[in-house]
Amino acid sequence: MISLSTAALEQIKLSANQGNNESLPLRIAVKEQEDGSFHYAMGFDEQRLPGDNFLNFDGVNLVVSEGSKDLAEGMTIDFVELEPGKPQFIFLNPNDPT
Repeated sequence: MISLSTAALEQIKLSANQGNNESLPLRIAVKEQEDGSFHYAMGFDEQRLPGDNFLNFDGVNLVVSEGSKDLAEGMTIDFVELEPGKPQFIFLNPNDPT
């Protein structure tokens, strides 16, 4: 199961509102690279693919493909300011070796 921090949830809602994407789920993708590191991507997506898994967090719908599901298991998405003035999403994933 994926979880969202309160800050991530608020930012996703704000982004959906600003882009008029309130009706679209946010697709979360995780891919293992050749060196074993993980690559993360996310974006609002109207596509429905076989094996997609849907989650709802306080009105925010997430979709995770069958291929990303196991890699994303236990992951938390947060929205933090690692550098002053540069907030960003981060992926805290117990499956990611890096």
